[in-house]
Amino acid sequence: MLVLLDHGTPRGIARFLDGHTVKEARAQGWDTLTNGELLKAAEKAGFDVLLTTDKNLRYQQNLAGRRIAIVILGKGRWKLIKPAAAEVVAAVNAAVPGSCTLVEIADE
Repeated sequence: MLVLLDHGTPRGIARFLDGHTVKEARAQGWDTLTNGELLKAAEKAGFDVLLTTDKNLRYQQNLAGRRIAIVILGKGRWKLIKPAAAEVVAAVNAAVPGSCTLVEIADE
């Protein structure tokens, strides 16, 4: 799958996404786009999954009919996300177009 890391997503997670092509929104020149614009640009570019830390995205955007899946990380700090990397990978692997999955991340 082609996975897009939103600008708030720690890039360390890319190391765990073996078998996937991972790109960053910033590298695509999309770091200043609003959520709606980012979803449109990502879909147009053929991304399968948006990995984000923006928990409000699912409430702000109509996800029905989307060709991209969204995986939301419950926390944005790599220190907290790293121990839950297996859960993040499982969510990405299970993602289907139009789905939105929240991966809860425990506090220390």
